[in-house]
Amino acid sequence: MIVKRQAMWGAEHSMDTDRMWMAEAIAEAKKGREGGGIPIGSVLVSQGRIIGRGHNQRVQRENPILHAEMVAIQDAGRLRASTYSESTIYTTLSPCTMCAGTIILYKIPRVVIGENRTVQNLTLCEDWLIEHGVGVVNLDLHECIKLMQVFVTDSPEIWHEDVGV
Repeated sequence: MIVKRQAMWGAEHSMDTDRMWMAEAIAEAKKGREGGGIPIGSVLVSQGRIIGRGHNQRVQRENPILHAEMVAIQDAGRLRASTYSESTIYTTLSPCTMCAGTIILYKIPRVVIGENRTVQNLTLCEDWLIEHGVGVVNLDLHECIKLMQVFVTDSPEIWHEDVGV
């Protein structure tokens, strides 16, 4: 099932294109898990190419702000505001408040997420993004849900540390 919040598929965006870029974010999530971390991945796409990629590295680098979206934006480097304003960020899990705030700050107009079921209160961040004019698409992908379910079951201590439970 695909959940659309705001109309966001235009000539430059299609479900097939979104799934293609999300596959890259999923690959990043798998890298993160293989490295002993949390399986969340992200890519920043502009003009049909990935300009930044990353996976959650909070565990690997012992840094609480290295969420996948933050790493992808950092990987993109210094960019003109016009580049951000025509980009889409893909993330396997709905952004938290820190990542949503960064998306709003840099005026990234579109976010495509793999799932938002794992952390229920993240839908509030989606609403906040929409209130700030950001288009949000939830692909609700079983693969993303499964990555997180397996992680939460296998590593509850890390998961609860990250989400503050």
